[in-house]
Amino acid sequence: MNAPNVALRAVRTGMRMSQDDFARALQAAGHRVGEPNDANKRLVQRWESGAIAAPRPVYVRALEVVTGLPIDLLGFTSVPGGQVADDNQGGHDLTSPMSDLATPVPTHRPAAVRGSYAGVWLSRYQYYSSGRGESFAGQHFVVVLQHGDRLTARSLPGSAASSLSLDLTVDGSVVTGTWVEQTDPGGYYRGARYHGAIQLLAEPTGRRMAGKWVGFGKDMDVNTGPWDLVFQDASTSKATLDRYNILPDRVDSA
Repeated sequence: MNAPNVALRAVRTGMRMSQDDFARALQAAGHRVGEPNDANKRLVQRWESGAIAAPRPVYVRALEVVTGLPIDLLGFTSVPGGQVADDNQGGHDLTSPMSDLATPVPTHRPAAVRGSYAGVWLSRYQYYSSGRGESFAGQHFVVVLQHGDRLTARSLPGSAASSLSLDLTVDGSVVTGTWVEQTDPGGYYRGARYHGAIQLLAEPTGRRMAGKWVGFGKDMDVNTGPWDLVFQDASTSKATLDRYNILPDRVDSA
């Protein structure tokens, strides 16, 4: 009897997503990163029931983008040899080492990447609130996952009342991409969703990225401000993520 994937189900329900919602989010993530997939409710059900023990590579990145967690924390077993097969259930995934006729996985262009950026980083940005007439700073601990020249960063939920996500591309020392923040429903901005672009320069040490963000305000005016990411830990293990799943100013005292 297959063991249910309780970890994946817990992550999905913690995101307050139905299986349909989760499948649609996986499809959207696949299109966003240039790796389209056929995720649907039935495939999510088969993952969660344990009928499929490991996701096909094209789904790995989508799962990491949507959840903000490395694949080894989502309850799957390792993919043996990367062999895949059609599961005949409205999606393609790994079931057994059957044939060489599997759909090829799209590959990224050769990347100019100086090193690994995966791990936990402290994200800090500044913004001016026109309604309150003063400047504020936002801080989150984020988990950065890397696939070639692509980086995805998702905030740890306990590190801030808002949630933050970044999708970035690395080219040498230039890191550029987009950001989205869902503000605190009980805060000043009442759960408003903001998004924009970000451009950073990575220091040669690979331990800090600094630059600026640009985005729209609530009156559709264009705003900008400084943003930096400071490296904290290369590990993305559950123990490490638990350690940083607190407010940034409490890390030293934790």
